[in-house]
Amino acid sequence: MDSIKKTDLIRIGIFYDGNYFLHVSNYYNYVHDRQSRISISGLHTFIRHYVAQEETIDPQYCHVVDAHYFRSRPGAREASMKGNQLYFDRLFDDILMSEGITTHYFPVRTVQGVKMEKGIDVWLALEAFDLSIARQFDVLVLIASDGDYVPLVKKVNALGTKLMLISWDFEFIDDFGQQKMTRTSQDLLKEVTYPVAMHAIIEDPEYSDTPLINSLFVPRSEKRDDVFDAEEFITYDGDGVERTSTILSLKNGYGFIKYPPNNLFFHFHTIEETALEQLRPGDEVVFEMAKNEKGEDIAVNVKLPEEE
Repeated sequence: MDSIKKTDLIRIGIFYDGNYFLHVSNYYNYVHDRQSRISISGLHTFIRHYVAQEETIDPQYCHVVDAHYFRSRPGAREASMKGNQLYFDRLFDDILMSEGITTHYFPVRTVQGVKMEKGIDVWLALEAFDLSIARQFDVLVLIASDGDYVPLVKKVNALGTKLMLISWDFEFIDDFGQQKMTRTSQDLLKEVTYPVAMHAIIEDPEYSDTPLINSLFVPRSEKRDDVFDAEEFITYDGDGVERTSTILSLKNGYGFIKYPPNNLFFHFHTIEETALEQLRPGDEVVFEMAKNEKGEDIAVNVKLPEEE
């Protein structure tokens, strides 16, 4: 492509590891100062401009000709037992379809109470390789971080297709004092043509407030957290015993209540008779307790105490 003509098109194929993308989007929505999710349309625009820069061509000649989203998720019967999850799954599908993204969902199987989500990376790799042969992408974009994708990258390299890796590295301390870290495989970074460290670009003062970077995030006026949160939130029945304590902290869509020996997580879907925006750290609240899928105590049916 060094001798590419101005009128030649750069054909881009994008492949999402959906579980990873959701993890990154949660970080920027709940932990990062941006307090907003990653915009898929904004990300595609960024990719087109980045490819254009690397290929020294005008962005109008860089086109996303194919995009695929791979993710494991519960089957219809299980999802129907989790509040409005089927509705929110469909809502997110609408977002993906509006961007021309083909979805590939791998059913989550529960074996003896343990979720089995193996196989999605293999499926992504096989589809990406087959489509690279059929569609003859000039640049294949992989949104992932796992070293398991190294064989795919090597196969794509052998086809003469350039590969761009979109990934994020970050770490933070959660509300339980535990350090959480996400790192991209070094073996994967070594094999790709264009490794793109999104976290570094987003934090770079030279680019952080530019339209291209700002468009990576969903504007607050358009935020629909329930689209993503529904896949994490499950309706749990309380134990019927009302308890009283105070709010320890509040995030974008969830919070924690002081309750020894551990702080109790609660989701905004479970708040009653008030809105999350009306609550403040230190406020006294009434709640019931429940167990999540991991057997951990959480707070449900959270509300302000009745005025006497």
